[in-house]
Amino acid sequence: MNKTLPSFIELYSKLIATPSISATDAALDQSNETLINLLAEWFSTLGFKVEVQPVPDTRNKFNLLASLGAGPGGLLLTGHTDTVPFDDGRWTRDPFTLTEHDNKLYGLGTADMKGFFAFILDALRDIDSSKLTKPLYVLATADEETSMAGARYFSSTSHLKPDCAIIGEPTSLQPVRAHKGHIAEAIRITGQSGHSSDPSRGVNAIELMHDAIGHLMVLRDSLKERYHHDAFAIPYPTMNFGHIHGGDAPNRICACCELHMDIRPLPGLTLNDLDELVHQALEPVSSRWPGRVAIEHLHSPIPGYECAADNALVQVVEKLVGTPAEVVNYCTEAPFLQQMCPTLVLGPGSIDQAHQPDEFLATSFIQPTRQLLTQVIHHFCAEK
Repeated sequence: MNKTLPSFIELYSKLIATPSISATDAALDQSNETLINLLAEWFSTLGFKVEVQPVPDTRNKFNLLASLGAGPGGLLLTGHTDTVPFDDGRWTRDPFTLTEHDNKLYGLGTADMKGFFAFILDALRDIDSSKLTKPLYVLATADEETSMAGARYFSSTSHLKPDCAIIGEPTSLQPVRAHKGHIAEAIRITGQSGHSSDPSRGVNAIELMHDAIGHLMVLRDSLKERYHHDAFAIPYPTMNFGHIHGGDAPNRICACCELHMDIRPLPGLTLNDLDELVHQALEPVSSRWPGRVAIEHLHSPIPGYECAADNALVQVVEKLVGTPAEVVNYCTEAPFLQQMCPTLVLGPGSIDQAHQPDEFLATSFIQPTRQLLTQVIHHFCAEK
């Protein structure tokens, strides 16, 4: 392979120095195009075929697929190119300058997770492409931190069928084979305002919401009884009422009340099934008060994900790292890539650093990550 890439630290520094913030607020949201172009240049230098894919319904966001070799199967290494916004004033260092101090690499995206691409590129220096008998793919996605639009679009449009995929989220190099999903719903009740001295002349949205919450609590208890997964510390789907607002004055009949709630489904509980259960739970209120109950997604829902414990990918990686695969509660792009092939989440850095001021990756991860990436590439792509 061509060895004219920058050094590992230079690669890392340029990734961190290239802002690629994802945010629902348009004022904070940034395109990842410059970062994608950097990755395209570096992977092209290593002899990869590079494709850049515009992601629809985003603010100028792109995916990148770098391919080395051809044929069926192979390995897909993947990660997201975006970061969350940073807390201005809470960082003690420049978020966009890679700073090494006390055996830590500081910077926005060092752990979560732009740095993973520097690890991949660095490991590829020692890979002899002539020895690869199956293709190696590297996918860089957009908007994981908000809508997961990049992974959603790629998985729905790609014809790739790798043998397996590894997502380099910060798992402290411990394999993760399952996680819960995430659904955020808004329940909106529209009442009829009026003077509080005559309740019969209005429809109090707070009272309707009280009724709706009662039915949702019954559903919450039902989910706990009906669905169970022993591998999770909290082995059932959870429902949380996180925000509620209604009314504007004590002497007015409340005309509008809105509840925001969070549901964490287990793997195997489909989004369609859960959506139907929520609608069924609220049906008594909707039937009694036609047109006054609305249910909306606050963002696109994320399903639960699971790669079977006896899958070959899980068993190979468990043997390489010497620890069993775990299950976690945070979400990743895994459920979308799992539609294409068996998928595992495994990468350097700690999830505890994700979304934190002074985010860092411990330098103790550098050598083990390089070694592990070399091993998995050889195992899944090289001649046995």
